[in-house]
Amino acid sequence: MAKQTINNIKLGIFIIAGLFLLILGLYMIGKDSNLFSSNYILKARFEHVQGLTPGNNIRYAGIQVGTVKKVAIISDSSIEVTMLIEEDMKQFIRVNDVVSISTDGLMGNKLLQITPSKDGSAFAMNGDVLRTKKLISTDEMLELLNRTNQNVAVISEDLKNTVQRINNSKVLWQVLDNEALPKNILASVNNIRSATVKADLMVKDLQTIIADVKQGNGSLGKIITDTAIAYNLNEAIEKIKLVGSNADSLAADLHAFTLSVKNDVNDGKGTVHSLLRDSLLVQKLNNSLQNIEQGTDGFNQNMEALKSNFLFRGYFRRLERQKKK
Repeated sequence: MAKQTINNIKLGIFIIAGLFLLILGLYMIGKDSNLFSSNYILKARFEHVQGLTPGNNIRYAGIQVGTVKKVAIISDSSIEVTMLIEEDMKQFIRVNDVVSISTDGLMGNKLLQITPSKDGSAFAMNGDVLRTKKLISTDEMLELLNRTNQNVAVISEDLKNTVQRINNSKVLWQVLDNEALPKNILASVNNIRSATVKADLMVKDLQTIIADVKQGNGSLGKIITDTAIAYNLNEAIEKIKLVGSNADSLAADLHAFTLSVKNDVNDGKGTVHSLLRDSLLVQKLNNSLQNIEQGTDGFNQNMEALKSNFLFRGYFRRLERQKKK
């Protein structure tokens, strides 16, 4: 009888211990706590959680590190998500790590993804708020896709019209069928390249000339920088001006002389008028010239006669021998 009582007491203790463990397990599951390890709290704030609920998984670099503990609305534009993270992750998760909402598998289960920042920031402590990455919602994505489709339709229509215009353009096809056109274009490009090189060389030469002029090198540089040359140049210019003035005066005198001669001729005065207009004086001059010519001819004949005379023949021979020496 006593042994039966002891067995009943042991059975009661075993049943009570089992119930206690069952209640403790249910409590821990209700608190989303890990039964076999300790956890700490991190937070993140989003504008839109896209259906994220408590109990969804949290992954760090693709590894399961915790679960979503609570999703609470703070304001009309901010929703705070409380994350239950395993205590061992304190040595990996940093303050500047980025939290984003992603989808797990084909069923579309939401989860939080923590992306390491690798910037050497401090490790996150219990209660810290991590940075978040704004994601495009499904509605925004569909709206963006709709605008993209509309833009693609417009571009497709414009492309269609462009292709039709190209196909209907006879001039364009004539240009494309011209086999000599590429050679001409290539020759033009070569000419442009050559002209560019020459222009570059010319600019360099001009720069060199300008530098020499500034430094006083060369004739132009000396003229600009040497005061003595500038003085001499001014003096030469003044002399040139004086010569020009004298030339003008001489030209005026010649004009006056010519005008005087012209007046004398027209008025019947002076020697020039007599030479040009007096026929008697001209006749006298002609007669005088004829007489001089006849006298010269007679003198030559007398000289030939003297050369033949025996009295003067020796004299003329000595003169010829002296001329030959």
